Amino acid sequence: MRILVVDDEKELTDPLTRLLTREGYSVDAAYDGTRGNQLAQSSNYDLLILDWMLPGKTGLQICQELRRQGMTTPVLFLTAKDTLDDRVAGLDAGADDYLIKPFELRELLARVRALLRRSGLQLPDTNGEKLTVADIELDAENQIAYRHGRVIELSEKESQLLRYFMENSGQLLTHNLIMQNLWHNEEQPSSNVIAALVRLLRRKIEAPEEATLIHSVYGKGYRFGISGD
Repeated sequence: MRILVVDDEKELTDPLTRLLTREGYSVDAAYDGTRGNQLAQSSNYDLLILDWMLPGKTGLQICQELRRQGMTTPVLFLTAKDTLDDRVAGLDAGADDYLIKPFELRELLARVRALLRRSGLQLPDTNGEKLTVADIELDAENQIAYRHGRVIELSEKESQLLRYFMENSGQLLTHNLIMQNLWHNEEQPSSNVIAALVRLLRRKIEAPEEATLIHSVYGKGYRFGISGD
């Protein structure tokens, strides 16, 4: 099945494209409305995922133009516009579904599956390993995490550390345990390297308005999870 993603936010579009590919779909991406419209009209896609506000041509304009031409390809809008009038405008333009940013990636995948099933298509089988703790999800194979609709790209070591934290949520993990787990077949670094890696991971997975996930235990190590869980 072929999906076209059109969104000018590369920090969302690129990881989303990889995620959908990991789920078994064939995915093309465009970062402006002009190119997105060209692809939508020249290729046979099973689903279009369009951002509402795009340079060149808006997602709304793309959808309207395709519907005027008689194309019935399902369209899922991604947008920060959340008023009733906006939702009505999107549906009246011919959209099949509407997802407000920020959104959970699991919900987007569920809506993709629903739209494709509605079209009578057989969905691909996936066996990807994903970990979920509290409000964060990790796709370890692709080194991507998801939290509150954010797509978080991780380095190899950051992904390994987050996985170790999530697999041992709520437990006290000492510097020595972390070192043995992440560098078990390599020359082990100093504890300062671990502290620096934790700081980098925190910056990525803990936005200012989000609950703390990595808790320092003074003189001992770290504990992962939302307090009270």
